[in-house]
Amino acid sequence: MDPKISEFFDCIEPSCIRKAGIMFSQRQSKNANEQVKAINVAIGNVSLPTHPAMLKRFLNPKDDQLTKGIWRYTQTEGIDEVNDAFKNIIRSFLKPECKPNLYSLVDTGGSHIMRLVMLGVCGKPLSGEKPLLVVDPVYTNYVSIGEEIGRSVISIARDLTPDGVFSEIDLDYLENLIKTHKPGGLLIIPYDNPSGILTTQKQINEYAKICMKHNMFLISDEAYRGLYYIDGIDYAPSIWNISEHDVKGIESAGIRISIETLSKVFNACGLRMGALVTDNKLFFEQARAANTTYLCPSAIDQYIAGALAHESLNDLQNWVKNLREYYKKILKNLYNNFKKLDSNIIVTQPQASIYSIVDVRNIVKPGFDMDDFVMYCANEGFVEVSGQKMTLLVAPIRGFYKNQNVFANTQARIACVVSEEEMEYVPYLFVELIRQYEQKRLMSSKVSNL
Repeated sequence: MDPKISEFFDCIEPSCIRKAGIMFSQRQSKNANEQVKAINVAIGNVSLPTHPAMLKRFLNPKDDQLTKGIWRYTQTEGIDEVNDAFKNIIRSFLKPECKPNLYSLVDTGGSHIMRLVMLGVCGKPLSGEKPLLVVDPVYTNYVSIGEEIGRSVISIARDLTPDGVFSEIDLDYLENLIKTHKPGGLLIIPYDNPSGILTTQKQINEYAKICMKHNMFLISDEAYRGLYYIDGIDYAPSIWNISEHDVKGIESAGIRISIETLSKVFNACGLRMGALVTDNKLFFEQARAANTTYLCPSAIDQYIAGALAHESLNDLQNWVKNLREYYKKILKNLYNNFKKLDSNIIVTQPQASIYSIVDVRNIVKPGFDMDDFVMYCANEGFVEVSGQKMTLLVAPIRGFYKNQNVFANTQARIACVVSEEEMEYVPYLFVELIRQYEQKRLMSSKVSNL
């Protein structure tokens, strides 16, 4: 018997944020005595301790049913307490005049929520109708989800300039795209993954006006809400911080959908707990109906996450403030250390989130391919540091671009998710491994020319 796998399975490859880790695991299995340590900054797998309220619930559960081992399905949208937790987090960062009516549905992480959002916003499978409009580069999983479920994704182009800054979005160009393609929704990531750009509240307000004008949803991935590194911001930019004064009619428009998760700001990637939050009652009801197929997310994870329903506004704001100070220092050191090693490397100076993009276009020879370099680091490359063999796993940016980009082959995303000590090694390992890889390419070229 030789059953044939589907065409989808035959063509699929691991996500660009996971592939290096898979390849390195295979390397370890084949070469058990090599003893190479990998610093994995390819995926935003936060290693900081989670919020103490959630940790307390995990270590000392008080729910009688759960502690007796009675683990039943919950309602599809999740228990009230965990939905209250997500609403509590959102409301803790609102301006006093903003009091949106929120409907919440929980599921296993932000990517699952995005799948549900696309099913509710976009047109019929493979029709090309009502595509999702995103901004390049965009979180790679969202492009993959669109391909998986047959929904179209179109993108607004952005380029990384030589000084490490991404080009701004022209609103007239945005409107022309909307008129041409008639998308079902515009997706923004205010604390951007992967670019690190912060979308200001003023810009979010303008996007809302455009979406209202063209009768489309405004979807916001707010996984990193509050992680901004610009002074003078009183309230965290958010679609929920659009007041009626800012955008007339926003409270009754029912166009807002946010993708929420505890993975990043609450250091709970492995908890797999996210939420779809909207001010559109019908969208919520139909999202719930669609999700009944999958029954419900983990009751245990919901119980742990529900602890955040009882945290005060000040506690939640201080928690994020401390994280903001931590990441601001990490990202600044990353930039400075790269520039000390080689000033010709293009490095972004993030205004938000936990990522930096590195572009090596100025220091590599023609034909360089970041995907191939990443595989070199995972499969064979290493640098010896104080007697320890070390390699570095990063994410090639090509998988984050929906449109073709002339510099995609020389860019990588670095997630600031390992310890401060390990983050100090990242620029050195990256530069040394680039030099090794370029030397290998040079030698291969000489051999092929003999």
